[in-house]
Amino acid sequence: MKQKSITVIIGLMSIALLGVMAMQYFFIRDSFRQKSQLFDEAVNASLSTVASKVEKHEVMAFAKTQQKSNQEKYEREQKRLEEQINIQKQIESLRVRQYETQQKFKDAEDHLKMSYPIVVSIENSFYETYIRRTRYNYLVKLKISQGINYEDNAVDNSIEVYAVEKIAQVDGKDDSSRYLAYYNLYDLNAIGFTIKTLPPRADMKLALRIHELERKLKLTQLNDAANLYDSIAVMGGKKTDVIEDFAASIELSKKPLKERINLPFLEREISKELLNRDITSEFNIEVRENNNLIYNINTLGELDKPQKHNSYSTLLFQGDLGNAPGKLTISFPNKKNIIMDNMGYLFFPMGALLVLLIGCFAYTLTTIYRQKKISEMKTDFINNMTHEFKTPVATIMIASESLRDPEIITDQKRVNRLANIIYDENIRLGDHIERVLNIARLEKENLKIDRIDVRINELTNAVLDSMNLQLQKSKGTLEVYLEAKEDTVIGDELHLSNVLFNLVDNAIKYSRHAPHIVVKTHNHKNTIVISVADNGIGMTREQQQKIFDQFYRIPTGNIHNVKGFGLGLSYVNDIIKRLDGRIQVKSEKDKGTHFDVTLPLKGYKL
Repeated sequence: MKQKSITVIIGLMSIALLGVMAMQYFFIRDSFRQKSQLFDEAVNASLSTVASKVEKHEVMAFAKTQQKSNQEKYEREQKRLEEQINIQKQIESLRVRQYETQQKFKDAEDHLKMSYPIVVSIENSFYETYIRRTRYNYLVKLKISQGINYEDNAVDNSIEVYAVEKIAQVDGKDDSSRYLAYYNLYDLNAIGFTIKTLPPRADMKLALRIHELERKLKLTQLNDAANLYDSIAVMGGKKTDVIEDFAASIELSKKPLKERINLPFLEREISKELLNRDITSEFNIEVRENNNLIYNINTLGELDKPQKHNSYSTLLFQGDLGNAPGKLTISFPNKKNIIMDNMGYLFFPMGALLVLLIGCFAYTLTTIYRQKKISEMKTDFINNMTHEFKTPVATIMIASESLRDPEIITDQKRVNRLANIIYDENIRLGDHIERVLNIARLEKENLKIDRIDVRINELTNAVLDSMNLQLQKSKGTLEVYLEAKEDTVIGDELHLSNVLFNLVDNAIKYSRHAPHIVVKTHNHKNTIVISVADNGIGMTREQQQKIFDQFYRIPTGNIHNVKGFGLGLSYVNDIIKRLDGRIQVKSEKDKGTHFDVTLPLKGYKL
């Protein structure tokens, strides 16, 4: 793929990614606004409900107090009623006795009137002054008058008793009734009368007692009269309970706001109402009376003054006459965090989607660059392979043509030498083909690996003996320390030989001067470690991370005799992993490389 095409793909994918991010941003912003609006509505509804509950709570408390007062009032009224009944009974009893006295007097008066033709009542004081004192009798005069009663055509006589001279008056001694009875109708000028004393018209003591009881009864009845609000209700034609509610409102509104609010009840009800609306965050409470702060419950510690959009207020006791005296305010200084927490279920899938898109984007770009690199490496591989195959083929062709020369055929030594060249080049060509086929088998997972006992020390000696000639050609030196006492592993002898061959071959090829190679084996716990160290050109940290990739070859600078396909270490890494082992590399630029191959001993696992 060309760089221009890659650039176009990156541009389009970047635009798509930015578009998705922009859409997510606008969606989150709109969702935040909606959540904020719903939060505001929930808090305001909670405040309205709490304000109503606070007012009802106050009324209920007042009603309980009033109920107790009414109960006491009822008991007093019952007592008073009982007292009134008792007084009424006493009054009735006294009135009966008074009636009997009056009736007795009436009977005596009727009898007197029947006994004398003319009877006239005189005052007790007149009697005591003029009649009882006989020396003043001469002052008493009678004036008899006659008249006609037109209803029955009869003659009526009346007597007027008077004194011709006024003297000092004497008060009556008792309450008896006295009458002057005149019996001489034929001689009006003659004295013909007598004084009759009758029982009193009424018992004055009884009358006084009745009067006292009646006054007492009136006082108790006045106490039971309707109060001012009942009177207003009666005059206005309203129900008494309506006026009582009005009176209660006036009575409660007189109290200071601080005494009308139960703080624990207020805080508990606010928390309850907010919880009913799925709001569990901490909040601050303020109660003000005429803009004066009277209560402040700060559950979040010392915080800055809350912003306007984080505070919510409602009026308290709006049922009072006039303006509501109180204002309840709650604030959420961390409102934004609360709403963001409530939107957490949106952030996770959106974040996961965004991460997935970015991951796919990165993976796609990585894959594209990797494929581009692999394509370049495969091109290099084909070029190297063509060169590697072309050299032995050309050598074989030249040797074959030489064998066709009659002069050479007669020279047995030269024929043998040419035959050996053809044989060696065929082996070399076969080795190249086998390496390519092994890699192909590894990729197709159909490479056959035997599981037999392999003695690592013996295998290492055999490989090193076979490479002795190659080491001598490069004028290198070899140090071998086979110190592993237990060296039996389960593996494939052929592939393990190829692993050792590749490691030693690389140590020889990647050396600027005469190579110095150290090969060791030693036991570590239940494993055997095979170490191959050299003094070659070494590797950078970045190169160490790539050497086990297929087709990767370390740049050799001015060393031009390093040939290969970049498949050796990839093959080594794959074989070691299939045998349940691991391979590690330590290297420093221009100071050499150290490979450690670790394999589990027979009967153990790594």
